Amino acid sequence: MKAMIFAAGLGTRLKPITDTMPKALVPVEGKALLERVMRKLMDAGARSFVINVHHFSDQIKDFLAANADFGAKVAVSDEQPDVLETGGGILNAKDLILEAGEESGFLVHNVDILSNLDVRSFVQQVRPDALATLLVSERQTQRYFLFDDDMRLVGWTNIATGEVRSPFPDLDVEKCRKYAFAGVHYISDKVFDVMEELGYKGRFPIVDFYLKAAGTHPIYGVAPAGLKLMDVGKISTLESCRSFLAEIGER
Repeated sequence: MKAMIFAAGLGTRLKPITDTMPKALVPVEGKALLERVMRKLMDAGARSFVINVHHFSDQIKDFLAANADFGAKVAVSDEQPDVLETGGGILNAKDLILEAGEESGFLVHNVDILSNLDVRSFVQQVRPDALATLLVSERQTQRYFLFDDDMRLVGWTNIATGEVRSPFPDLDVEKCRKYAFAGVHYISDKVFDVMEELGYKGRFPIVDFYLKAAGTHPIYGVAPAGLKLMDVGKISTLESCRSFLAEIGER
């Protein structure tokens, strides 16, 4: 399995810690977030990684070198001078991703997500026709992806503002299944051709791309039972990491 880890973010919600280090290297119970994610994915069979970097990028490169890339094959996609957001980051790393392995798809994982996800099981649920498969959950939030009864992506909504985005103008939101995105997705290598077809380049969020591509290409959601996850994106959540790791059986 080949994987891409998003590690280029500025980590503004983790200030002042990220005034001197990148979010990817913020320690959680003695291990950097990047190490935790890499080891989790390696336990699931990942051997080739592409890691995008921007904020304090040299620190991440030095960390990987000091740890011999944790025994994996690692390529770094350095987003200088500007961070390219999630969609632009994937597109910018196209050549590295395609060179990372012979698989026809790749797993994408945010560096600040901790979970009890069975990664192998998630990847096994990827359908042959899927352009992308999104890990989703039933947690409470304001923004939800919308799916039909076959768990195919049909739109997005912000329930606080009532905003709805969809490639289907007659979409009935009340008939849709609402799930929150969990920051993990499996993407077909065909995504790069579709990005070109739809005119995407430079900096853009992957959600914007998904909501446009969903009109003509199947994108599905997977909502595993019993999924527990934590977004370690805020100072307040760092204080809860020990109990969360204990809850999901990690150290």
